Amino acid sequence: MASATATTKAEAGLRAFLRSRIARIIFLWNFAGLAILLVGVLLLTEIRAGLTEAEARNLRAQGELIANLLIETATVQGDPNPGLNEPAVREVLRRLLPAVAESPRPGVGGKRVRVFAPDGQVVADTDVLQARLDETALPGVGASADFGQTLGRAARGMEYLRLTPWRATSTLEAERRGASRGAIAQGERVNETGARVVSVTLPIRRVHAVLGVVTVESANVERILLAERAGMIPFMLGAALAVFASSLLLTLFIARPLKRLAEAADKVRLSGAARLRLPEVSRRTDEIGALSLSLEAMTDALADRIDVNQRFAADVSHEIKNPLASIRSAVETARAIKDQERQTQLLAIVAQDVMRLDRLITDIASASRIEAETARGDLAQVDLAALLRHLVSAYASAPDEQARAAVIFRDPAPEIALGGAIVLGQEGPLGQVFRNLIDNARSFSPEGGIVRVGVEIVRARDGAFVRAIVEDGGPGIPPENLETVFQRFYTERPKGVAFGANSGLGLSIARQIVIAHKGRIYAQNIEGQGARLVVELPLAGDRKG
Repeated sequence: MASATATTKAEAGLRAFLRSRIARIIFLWNFAGLAILLVGVLLLTEIRAGLTEAEARNLRAQGELIANLLIETATVQGDPNPGLNEPAVREVLRRLLPAVAESPRPGVGGKRVRVFAPDGQVVADTDVLQARLDETALPGVGASADFGQTLGRAARGMEYLRLTPWRATSTLEAERRGASRGAIAQGERVNETGARVVSVTLPIRRVHAVLGVVTVESANVERILLAERAGMIPFMLGAALAVFASSLLLTLFIARPLKRLAEAADKVRLSGAARLRLPEVSRRTDEIGALSLSLEAMTDALADRIDVNQRFAADVSHEIKNPLASIRSAVETARAIKDQERQTQLLAIVAQDVMRLDRLITDIASASRIEAETARGDLAQVDLAALLRHLVSAYASAPDEQARAAVIFRDPAPEIALGGAIVLGQEGPLGQVFRNLIDNARSFSPEGGIVRVGVEIVRARDGAFVRAIVEDGGPGIPPENLETVFQRFYTERPKGVAFGANSGLGLSIARQIVIAHKGRIYAQNIEGQGARLVVELPLAGDRKG
C-alpha cells in the first residue's frame, strides 16, 4: 500500500515537472552546457589514448627498423665478444636524421633517437647530431652495398628478429635496463626539457648478445594534444555561452519578475495601497504569471474585505448612534419634567432602546463570529436535505409561544431523500443561514400561518445545484425592496412586531455565508400568498471555482 502511494506521488511530481515551463527551461539550458563540456572532455580523453597507442606502435616499428639497420651496418663481430661500431652508429643516425627529426628545434617536437652502450653510456643522440657535424666515415658502407639496399634488407629482416613482450615504464633508465635484458620497453615520461614524450626502447642484439639499446621517443602526442586543446576552445566557449544564456534566462524570467513582485508587495505594505498591480508580469503564461495573478487576487480580496469592514463599521456606528441618541434624549427629558406618568413613559423608551442596543450588539458579534468561522473553516460534504429536516424538527419540538406560524418540511424527491442533495460547505454557518431565513419568514407570517421549507436538485447547462426554498404567508416584499432586504441593518417591521426586535442583520449574514459557499440567495414574491427566499448552492462534484 505504501509502495503504491509512493509511486502515485512520484508520478504526480513528474507530471508537475513536465507541466512546469520554468523547470524545463532551467534543466534544459543547464544540462545543455554540461553536455557540451562532457562531450569535449570525452573526446579529448579518447584522442589522448588513441594518439598515445598509435604513436607507441609507430615508434616501435621505427625502433625495430633502426635496430635491424644498426645490427646490419654498425656492429663489430669481435672475438669472443661482438660490439657496436660507434662512428658507424652515428653515421647511420645522421643519414636517418632528416626522416627522424621532424622539428627544427631539438627536444621540442618530432622524434629523437638515442643509442646506448650496454654500460649506459650514450653512443649517439639525434639531437646532438643535429647540432654538430661528425665527418667520421662509415667503413665498408660504400664497398659492401648501397645504403638504400641496406635499409631494405634491414626492413626485410625485421620478421626474423626475436622480440620479447614490452612493459610500460616511467623513466628512461628503467626502459634502458629492461631493454638491456632483451625486452622491449615502452612508456610515457617527461624528458629533460620538461616535454611529455612517448618512448620505446629496444635491444640491439646479435644472436643472443645485447650490444646496446636504441631509444626512440616522440613529443608529437603532446603537440597534437596541445592542438586538440586549442580545438577544445570552441567547446568551452559554447559551454560558457550556454551557462551565460542559462543565467540570463533565469535572471530575466525568474529572478527579475520575482524581485518586482517583492518590490510591489513592499510598496503595498509601506505606502498603504490596497491592491497590487503588475500587468506585464501577470500576462505571462508560466508559474510566475500565475503567482502574480494569485497575489493580485489575494490583495483584491483583502482590499474588498477591508472595504466591507469599513462599511460595516460605519453602519454599526450609525445604527448604535440612533438608540443612544434616543436614550440620551429620554433621560434628559425625564430629568426636566415632574410628571410621574410621563417619566414612566420615557423610562419605557429607554428600556426599549437598551434592548435594541443589546440586540444590535448580539447580532454584530454573531456576524463577526460567523465571518471568521467561514474564513477559517474547512469544507466538508453536507446533506442539505438532512440539515433542513433536522432544523424543521427542532422548531416543531420547541414551540415558541410568540411564534406566528408553524414550520413544515415538504418531502423531497426520492433521489434527494436518499442523500442526493450533497453540497460542499460548513454545516454550522449553513445552519445559521436557514435559521435566519426561517425566523424572518415566521416574523412576517400571520398568526396561524405556515412556513414551508423545501429542497430540490436543478440540473442546468453550467452545472447542477441544490435549491433550498423558504416560503411564508405574509404580505410579501415590495418589488423595489427585493434586493435591499439583504443590506445590513435594513428592516421592514411587520405589523405588531415591537420596535427594535429586529437588527436588520439576519438576511445580510445569510447572504454573506452563501456567497462564501460559492452560491447565491435571492427573494421572490408569491403572488397573493407571501414571499419566497431561495438559496442555491453547487452540488458536490459540480462545484465551480
